[in-house]
Amino acid sequence: MTNAEITDRLFLMQDKTYAQFQGGLMPGVSKETFIGVRTPELKSFAKELIADDATQFLNTLPHKYFDENQLHAFIICLEKNFERCINETERFLPYVDNWATCDQLIPHSFKKNADKLLPYAKKWISSSHKYTIRYGIGTFMRYFLDELFDEEYMRLVSEIKSDEYYVNMMIAWYFATALAKQYDTAIGYIERKALDPFTHKKAIRKAIESFRVTDEHKAYLKTLV
Repeated sequence: MTNAEITDRLFLMQDKTYAQFQGGLMPGVSKETFIGVRTPELKSFAKELIADDATQFLNTLPHKYFDENQLHAFIICLEKNFERCINETERFLPYVDNWATCDQLIPHSFKKNADKLLPYAKKWISSSHKYTIRYGIGTFMRYFLDELFDEEYMRLVSEIKSDEYYVNMMIAWYFATALAKQYDTAIGYIERKALDPFTHKKAIRKAIESFRVTDEHKAYLKTLV
């Protein structure tokens, strides 16, 4: 299927009301780039394309439409070979221009190969591109807060300094998750205010709103705001 045919198919699935809704969620992204295709339809289309041959589409960057970026991400998610998947992820990340595409790029092969992700996660959080940094933080959050946890990774995330809202919100999300999964370590960063004031408050707020954090821990966190 050619790129033009793929775009035509996306417009056949268009929901203009949904496009307007999505555009309102992502300030800074041109509303003209939202076609308005719902996520289940994009994921189904991604399966169809990867079963055929999505090479031409994956090789055509940047895309014009938000929905094309979403489709691109979902195709990468279906790649079973880790090496090919990581290569496609690295090639795509510089073109990610919004939080939704960034956060929905969760390849199936990464979970089974989490140990191989570490050098990439470290590289991504050192990027100059805000959504690549966000993606790196998300990688540490998804794969390195359980059996692969090491306090070094938490320290690396805590030391990220940025003026970018979407970077700081992901740091807050990371620490809120860490307070649920690695409380004894994470609470020290909150107690000594290792994060900037905005991120510190957001992390506590997210933790308090989480059903995974105990009531006792929530009560103590409220005293640290």
